[in-house]
Amino acid sequence: MATTRELQKKEAEMPDGVERTRPRKAYTPSVDILEKKDEIVVTADMPGTDERSVDISLEKNVLTIYGMTDPEQQKASRPFYAEYGVGDYQRAFTISEEIDRDGIKATVKNGVLRLVLPKAQAAKTRKIEVQAGA
Repeated sequence: MATTRELQKKEAEMPDGVERTRPRKAYTPSVDILEKKDEIVVTADMPGTDERSVDISLEKNVLTIYGMTDPEQQKASRPFYAEYGVGDYQRAFTISEEIDRDGIKATVKNGVLRLVLPKAQAAKTRKIEVQAGA
């Protein structure tokens, strides 16, 4: 018997006392976070966004991703089949002092956001040379 996997976008939660400025739903994008030797790479799925519609901010230790989708693009055609609702994307991460804040880079291609968070020099693993004692 075949099993069905339900694909539902999870609506983004807003902190207490914070309101949205757009009257649309905001969803939590799915992300992959990979740690490499010198950096952490965050990849977020945000269909319908491009480099002009993504806003990334860093305040204190909170990195916030916000992506807006164009409702006019959806009005141009009628969906034949849709597995998830239309809306914006929002997600926030707390980052540690191990990240070099000035070196963070972001790119968007085909609705996939890629953030590269380089590790600060102090946080990088380094090899310590061992010498023979005298």
